[in-house]
Amino acid sequence: MALHPCIAGTSAFCRGSLKTKRGLVNIFACNLPDGTSIMLNRVAVTILACLLITSCSYFKGSKEDVTEDWSPERLYAEAKGALDSGNYPKAIEYYQKLEGRFPFGVYGQQSLLDLSYAYFKNEETDSAVATAERFIKLYPQNAHVDYAYYLKGLANFERGKGFTERYLPIDAAQRDPASALQAFQDFSEMLRLFPDSEYADDAKQRMVHLRNQLADHEVYVANYYMRRGAYVAAANRASYVIEKYPKTPAVPDALVIMAKAYKILEMNDLSDDALRVLEINYPNHPGIFEVKELEVK
Repeated sequence: MALHPCIAGTSAFCRGSLKTKRGLVNIFACNLPDGTSIMLNRVAVTILACLLITSCSYFKGSKEDVTEDWSPERLYAEAKGALDSGNYPKAIEYYQKLEGRFPFGVYGQQSLLDLSYAYFKNEETDSAVATAERFIKLYPQNAHVDYAYYLKGLANFERGKGFTERYLPIDAAQRDPASALQAFQDFSEMLRLFPDSEYADDAKQRMVHLRNQLADHEVYVANYYMRRGAYVAAANRASYVIEKYPKTPAVPDALVIMAKAYKILEMNDLSDDALRVLEINYPNHPGIFEVKELEVK
């Protein structure tokens, strides 16, 4: 069967040809008689639509969800297996599907709690905290809700650590204290609500560590102010350590800063008080001699 003259590129009615830069559509943009141009355009659109539908069906079939017909028991078992083996991305995928398909059953509740832990182990701390908070909101009477509070604290405990801080010995006092303070508050809330929780002892130990870290950060900032000559700010920071973090290892260093700053500011009574407390409680601290040898110019 002979091709229409326009398609064959021989018709005198055609303004375009197969060599045009405007592509396929321009081939059919001809001055054809009897509505042929409209018909050819419709044919072209139909063919393109069929090709798109076929290609979409092909790609959809190639990404078939093998878990589509899984029972909640099997989906939970597969997720738990992935979690136990350390395949956290796969565990997250399975737990998300389980919680999405069966949100109101026993497996749905447990999957949400396990999902928070999987996020935590996969170092997705923001998602771990958000998921734990969602569990607390949805299931406040759940027997394991104390674990959700504990997970929040754990996630915030690790949140402020970058890659280098995880594997290199970097002073934690130099880190932004926001995450440490939030973790301290999370553990404190858990202990207030669940003092007999099986996670209580670990939470208490972590709170001691966080408290020391927060105090060290205040001393670090106070020393920075001393180097910059901001002695009032340095004294205030050091005083804050004494008031908010007593009995921490940072206290003697804070007393030294207070004694030095007040001495430089010629507030000798306050300087002597800080030095006296330092001598009574930490008689062997080297800062005692530093304060006494400090000459104010």
